Amino acid sequence: MPRKQEPPRAWQRMLSGRRLDLLDPSPLDIEIEDIAHGLARVARWNGQTSGSTIFSVAQHSLLVEACARTADPGLDNTDLLAALLHDAPEYVIGDMISPFKAVIGSNYKEVEHRLLAAIHIRFGLAPILPDGLAKAIKAADCAAAWIEATRLAGFTESEANKFFGGQRLDRAIIGDFMEAWSADHAKQRFIARFEDLSSTS
Repeated sequence: MPRKQEPPRAWQRMLSGRRLDLLDPSPLDIEIEDIAHGLARVARWNGQTSGSTIFSVAQHSLLVEACARTADPGLDNTDLLAALLHDAPEYVIGDMISPFKAVIGSNYKEVEHRLLAAIHIRFGLAPILPDGLAKAIKAADCAAAWIEATRLAGFTESEANKFFGGQRLDRAIIGDFMEAWSADHAKQRFIARFEDLSSTS
């Protein structure tokens, strides 16, 4: 009688020792250290950016949170925490560029949404964000993408306007976000901001 075939492995071992199931993620298996460590090592734009190091998803996430905070001073720390964590699933599934997501279709989005819901629950956020907050975070994400595209990824302003809208960021918001950060620096900055927002959210 043929041996029963084992189902393919659908979990990843984290450095914290947690084992995260990608298909049925438990909030209990999610740690901020793992998220920060992974995001600091995942490249935005498939690594096609100028500079001596990758521009990481952790660095992008901090820029998005800063954009959201500046665009809408009415957002509280819980809202800003959601902005900081908007790409958190990518610590497991990587940062896939939008054209490739469109090719793959709904399966990728389903996994991404399940992971994000589990991350939200783990850190005291609503599994699905209210529409208004989701739109504010998306606008901040597009504003960050515009500046990254034109400063780092070789897009012309007209191309960036077409794909990300015509947002302009104040120099004070950009700060040092366009500078080359090491993975460790990005990780520590991400954790520090997470702790700031969590302590008073």
